[in-house]
Amino acid sequence: MADIAKLVEELSKLTVMEAAELAKALEEEWGVSAAAAVAVAGPAAGGGDAAAAEEQTEFDVILTGDGGKKIQVIKEVRAITGLGLGEAKALVEGAPKPIKEGVPKAEADDIKGKIEAAGGTVELK
Repeated sequence: MADIAKLVEELSKLTVMEAAELAKALEEEWGVSAAAAVAVAGPAAGGGDAAAAEEQTEFDVILTGDGGKKIQVIKEVRAITGLGLGEAKALVEGAPKPIKEGVPKAEADDIKGKIEAAGGTVELK
């Protein structure tokens, strides 16, 4: 039991990002659900509520403009979202509008890069 207590103590020192990496590693290694691993690691972080609030893990990708390159931005929005031509056009013309919501930081940065490369402007919230 002393080993388990030691493990729990070490897990309580993890940051939110480290806990997410742990969850992913456990899922890949043993095929266990990431949700279960995060549920175990999450409460162990106990006293770090303020730190967890500061470290955002999910982002909304908001299209703020087409930068004068509407057609290229529409094409990229279609590729990212899987929307039809009409829906993608309406999204781009109605900016500011969310492209995707609740995505991880890496995916949000990837989407932002693609839209900006097409000429559009994006904001992460």
